[in-house]
Amino acid sequence: MSAARKITRDDIMPLEDFTKIRTERRRELMAPKRLRRLSLGPDATLYFESYDTMWFQIHEMLYIEKGGEEQIADELTAYNPLIPNGSELVATMMFEIDDEVRRAKVLYGLADVELKTYVDVGGEKIFAVPEQDVERTSPDGKTSSVHFLHFPLSAAQRERFKTEGTDIVIGCEHPNYPHMVRLSEESRAELARDLD
Repeated sequence: MSAARKITRDDIMPLEDFTKIRTERRRELMAPKRLRRLSLGPDATLYFESYDTMWFQIHEMLYIEKGGEEQIADELTAYNPLIPNGSELVATMMFEIDDEVRRAKVLYGLADVELKTYVDVGGEKIFAVPEQDVERTSPDGKTSSVHFLHFPLSAAQRERFKTEGTDIVIGCEHPNYPHMVRLSEESRAELARDLD
């Protein structure tokens, strides 16, 4: 797995080459992605991103959409901000609710949920800083089903996070979604790789 912080045009494989390694690369990512996936309450899942997950995602988009050279710059622009910079964790938070009526009801009750989501490192909460690409809560109070969250950690917090056995909790303090979950030691060790 790579510790690089940015994907460049030079990192993009020709589509025919990616097609040959696609299945193998997906298989290689399964174990780390499982450790980077965290269910928060009944409806939200956080997917902690990395260079490797974003590299694969860009290639998947190019594979699926077949947009060629013109598509590459847009994909780099979209996904590079989701690669941790060494002093943060980055997660895609998704509210995955199949029932359309229930989904609308839940999302209308979660305005600004992205501002209430946190990582607790040994008793110290770090609240998410959402991507500013678009407004994620509509004027009528409905939140998006997808949020891109940055958790900036101080040098001391990063060192605590990297220390084996540190208690790490991911949580949400939104009054309509008060949930938290403790990170396993295996997941803590995997996410610690994102921190310099």
